[in-house]
Amino acid sequence: MTVDLTAVTAGHVATAFARRSAPIAALGSDADALAAACHAMARRFHRGGRLLGLGTGPAAADVAHVVVEFVYPVIVGKRALPALALPGGGSAATVEVFGGSDDIALAFSPDGAEPALAEAMAAAVRGGLLTVALLGGGTDGRGGAVGAVPGLDHVIVVPSEDPRVVREAQVTAYHVLWELVHVFLDAPEVLA
Repeated sequence: MTVDLTAVTAGHVATAFARRSAPIAALGSDADALAAACHAMARRFHRGGRLLGLGTGPAAADVAHVVVEFVYPVIVGKRALPALALPGGGSAATVEVFGGSDDIALAFSPDGAEPALAEAMAAAVRGGLLTVALLGGGTDGRGGAVGAVPGLDHVIVVPSEDPRVVREAQVTAYHVLWELVHVFLDAPEVLA
């Protein structure tokens, strides 16, 4: 029996792209929100702040990736910036121990449903850290419990419940975030 792989593959490829189109387009419509987060982060770095990365499960890998990119810039000539992934993915206690009022708490979650991550971000708000959350839509479309934490500074929600799609969009978002933070740092007149 011969199977037409082209027809089978084309259908799957079209379905896979269709699942990603709206969430990625929505990320593009959040460009102003992402740029505002980058500007605020650059201001904190300019004042001597550090990036504290939070996230568990697969999001912990993205946190580690972002931290490495800030500490060891991939583009020649860009300066290294202080960043660390909080132990155990972050908790209220680790934010209180490691975080200062000039620092940045950057959280990743595919659905925002982790209570410990929500508590950690609430601790960051109480501590005066700049808070940035890259979240998936979750069942409420607003980033779950993490997105609902009062006082968060910047929340970017990928409108998808598919954790793979969310992660793909977050990878794009944090690479843009890294690049724009450096763009702002290269123009200190906009950091005052």
